Amino acid sequence: PAFVSQKDAICGVRCSTMATTHTAALPSGSPSDDDASEPPKAPGKSTARRHLLVDLAILLACALIGAFGTKVFVAQIFSIPSGSMQMTVSPGERVLAEKVSYHFRSIERGDVVVFDGSGIFNEPVPGATTFVKRVIGLPGERITCCDASGRVTVDGSALDESDYLYPGDAPSTVKFDVRVPQGKLWLMGDHRSDSADSRAYLGAPGGGFVPEERVVGGAMSVVWPISSGRAIASPTYRR
Repeated sequence: PAFVSQKDAICGVRCSTMATTHTAALPSGSPSDDDASEPPKAPGKSTARRHLLVDLAILLACALIGAFGTKVFVAQIFSIPSGSMQMTVSPGERVLAEKVSYHFRSIERGDVVVFDGSGIFNEPVPGATTFVKRVIGLPGERITCCDASGRVTVDGSALDESDYLYPGDAPSTVKFDVRVPQGKLWLMGDHRSDSADSRAYLGAPGGGFVPEERVVGGAMSVVWPISSGRAIASPTYRR
């Protein structure tokens, strides 16, 4: 993040300096005694046009660098094609994922994350390798399903998922008992009956665990359509 800010700041200074230089440029020097009677010649139209084009090119370059830096380092918008995260996020909505906070804090249980699932999760359509799921298991934890009340447990303690589970869904109809390896995550969709998540890859190479470095960012809010705009809140057990 600091790199982006520094780059943008440098770009802004250079743009401002170069634009000022061009717009303020005039023929240097004063008329001598020999040519004092002749007024200084104004810049030609071609010179002024050239300066304007240079300024515009510099401003465009700065804008492109800023936009690219924002997408790569700060935040990005992702489209949601499926219903695996309902009711938190619905098909056709777009979410804003920020890429900054995980440089300063650890991923936490309950976070809704965007991640690169290539080679781990099957592509729902060719080329679709980016997924959105909720973090349920953290490195080193034992995640099981289910206790006598049908709830997912973390190291033996039941997890209250009523904040985000799709209405009518059980926490899981798939039984599992896994230990999350170091550096990896156990991820599940909120619409459990319609989500191909870590549970779907039990017994497969990698076991459905997602490396932490595959996380692109944390989903902050729904930004489209505008009428559905809302923040993606942390679950009650995080408050």
